[in-house]
Amino acid sequence: MRRAIDVVRAGRWPVAEKADTVTLLFDDRYRRRLRMLGDNGLDFLLDLVEPVVLHSGDGLRLEEGGYVEVAAALEDLIEIRGRDAASFARLAWHLGNRHLPAQIDADRILIRDDHVIVDMLKGLGAEVKKVRVPFDPEGGAYGQHNHDPDHRHGALHAERHG
Repeated sequence: MRRAIDVVRAGRWPVAEKADTVTLLFDDRYRRRLRMLGDNGLDFLLDLVEPVVLHSGDGLRLEEGGYVEVAAALEDLIEIRGRDAASFARLAWHLGNRHLPAQIDADRILIRDDHVIVDMLKGLGAEVKKVRVPFDPEGGAYGQHNHDPDHRHGALHAERHG
């Protein structure tokens, strides 16, 4: 079975060497070792030194050569917008206070659907609507998502952490 042994961040791997694409939900994009099936049928084993958060556009380097591109799957989410900057900051604070996975963009916040949270947000004056988009939440101050984007696992791992 083919093995993917390294993650190369988006924009840093040769797209011309793409062997397949694997489309994953957010919960499936934090892995170390897992058998995967590419969108075009490539059967391979993700086999990394340690778990890594995979982002859309990343390349999984195959041991035998070539790359599998990671694509973020569409997910059913809630889009939250504030009336103004102060309202937006207040909404973000309330969501952060509840430790919910949230993707914070310039003018919106995305969360998973939770009717209790949606009711709270509406009570705070938020504009909320259901959307179907990829989900890439913040990792938090100590989270995996804040990992050095240049940090590649595999052959370089021992060099960097030697």
